[in-house]
Amino acid sequence: MSAAAVWTYPNINPLLFDLPGPLAVRWYGVMYLVGFTLGYFILRRLTMQGRLPIPRDRVGELVGWVAMGVIVGGRLGYLLFYNPSGFLRPVEIFMLWEGGLSFHGGVVGVVLAFWWFGRRTGIPFLGLADGIVLAAPLGIAGVRLANFINGELYGRIASETVPWAMRFPTDPVALRLLGIESGRPEVLYRAVKAARSSGTWEVIEAQIPLRHPSQLYEAALEGIVLFLVLWGLVLLARRFNWRIRKGLIGGLFLIGYATSRIFVENFRQPDLQFAGPGDPLGTVLGPLTMGQVLSLVLLAGGIVILAMVARGRGPAGLAFPVQAAKGDT
Repeated sequence: MSAAAVWTYPNINPLLFDLPGPLAVRWYGVMYLVGFTLGYFILRRLTMQGRLPIPRDRVGELVGWVAMGVIVGGRLGYLLFYNPSGFLRPVEIFMLWEGGLSFHGGVVGVVLAFWWFGRRTGIPFLGLADGIVLAAPLGIAGVRLANFINGELYGRIASETVPWAMRFPTDPVALRLLGIESGRPEVLYRAVKAARSSGTWEVIEAQIPLRHPSQLYEAALEGIVLFLVLWGLVLLARRFNWRIRKGLIGGLFLIGYATSRIFVENFRQPDLQFAGPGDPLGTVLGPLTMGQVLSLVLLAGGIVILAMVARGRGPAGLAFPVQAAKGDT
C-alpha cells in the first residue's frame, strides 16, 4: 500500500458559499479576511498597551491601507513576476476571484501603504513595521491553507517513503487522465468528486505521482512557526524585562519568512510558465526558483535592518518593555 492511502487529498470545496460568478465566497478570500481581522485586533491591543505609535481609533484605517497594499501590490506583483502577459489583457488585472497574488508584491504594496498612511498621519511608516509583522504570520498560514484547498502551488514529486505525500487532482497527469482542462478550483472540485463517486479516481489514482503538500509546509513554517518565534521573543522580553531594540522584530520577520520560503521552495513545484525544453523544472536563475530569488531580496532587507538595529540606528517600532532603555529614543 502506498503512502497516499494514508494521506489522501481531501478535495474540499473551494467555495464556502456558491453564489453566481465573482460573488461566490471562496475560502481563499475568506482567509484573507480572517487574516486582516486578526491583524486588526492584534494591532488594536498593541495600541492599547502603548506599544504602537498610532491612535487607537485609526487602527481600522491602517488595516484598510494594509489590505489595499496587500491586494493591489500582490496582484501587480503576480503579473509582473509570474504572468507579464496579463498586462496585455487589462480586464485580467481585476479578476481577483481567479486567484493570483504574490507575497513579495504584497510586501511592496504594504510598504507603499505605510508611506501613504504616514504622510496622512505624520507617523513614519517604519514606525509601524514591528506591530504589523506581529499580526502577519497567522494571515499567511490561513492563505497557505486556502492554497491547499484549491490544490494550487503543490509540491514536487515525492518518494513513496514520504508518509504524508499525496496525489493532487490538479496535477497535470490527473487532469489528463480525467479528461479535463485546468480551470477554476470549483470546477476541478466537482470533476474529482464525480470521479470518486463513479470509481474512476480509483482506476487512475496509481498513475498520478505522489507530491509534497508544500502548501502545508509553508503554512507551518511561514505562519505558525514564525508566529511562535516572534511572539515567543515578545513574551520572553516581558518575562525577563529584556530590552528589544526598535526594528528588531520587523527584521527578524523578513529573515524568518525569507529563509522559510527559500527552504520550502526546494519541495514546491516551480511555476509551469518558467519550464521549457532546457529546464523542465522551471528555475529562473541557475538552480533558484522565482520564489527563492525574490526571497533573497527580502533576506537582504532583513539583514540590513538588523545591522541598523545593532548599530542603534534601527527604524522606530515597538519596544519591549514599555520603559525606554537609557540612550534610546
